[in-house]
Amino acid sequence: MLEFEISKILSMDQFSPSELILNPDGSVYHLGLVASDIPDLIFTVGDPDRVASVSQHFDTTIWTKTRREFTITRGTLNNHEVLVLSTGMGTDNIDIVLNELDAAVNIDPKTRTRNPEKRTLTIIRIGTSGAIDPSIPVGTLLHSTGALAFDALLPFYEHNFKTIPIANSPIQPTYIPVPSARTPKFEGLMHGITATLPGFYGPQGRSIQIKSTFKETLQNLYKTQLGEFHITNFEMETSGIYALANLLGHEAHSFSALLANRTTNEFHPDPAGPVNELIKKVLDWATM
Repeated sequence: MLEFEISKILSMDQFSPSELILNPDGSVYHLGLVASDIPDLIFTVGDPDRVASVSQHFDTTIWTKTRREFTITRGTLNNHEVLVLSTGMGTDNIDIVLNELDAAVNIDPKTRTRNPEKRTLTIIRIGTSGAIDPSIPVGTLLHSTGALAFDALLPFYEHNFKTIPIANSPIQPTYIPVPSARTPKFEGLMHGITATLPGFYGPQGRSIQIKSTFKETLQNLYKTQLGEFHITNFEMETSGIYALANLLGHEAHSFSALLANRTTNEFHPDPAGPVNELIKKVLDWATM
């Protein structure tokens, strides 16, 4: 009877082939990575073409691989083992990336059970975003002190994050703090709360052929103060990174070059300029 109970408990901790899908070589299903591929310091970008913009600053490049929308380069920088990967756009892709990175380093692919010692990763997003606050100039570099989740990822997970009431919003968002005790500092860096939205057009207040119901609400979000910071900008990934990193026990940061201001209707005339500046400054900060 005791042996039966023990085997039952052990089986509950073992992930089935349909729960954790692995490739024949033991790598995680979408990313195609195993634990030895993954260093503790990871940079993410949305656009696969931006991977090379990050890896060009590495001291050495060890390998590059592409699977689906995930382009991945492993290298070294300032005596650190580093990896940069493209996630694609949206928190649905972030769901894949964060879960599979964690599974690759913290679950034994042979036994399909958790490793006895947990590895903690540092995951740093380098991306672009749009400002909401009319006082923020385009080209500003920003670190997200927290995220406001307007996307649909979190309702599918158990969590204790708080809902924040927003007037005239079709979705009442959830606030997620930055999963790190460190506060990034470098010249020209601003700090603020980032709203994560589930699309580029209607959810970001754009009306092309169909009228958006969210433009006025979006433009007034900057008036919402949460503790020390107010809502400064919006994009499509940060809340997913912060939520899953918090829940899985990893450190994460999100940095954005604010290329547009949706309240003043401005767009930066040279978007590559602030993006490249952000990449260099974040890499230097993360590996100093």
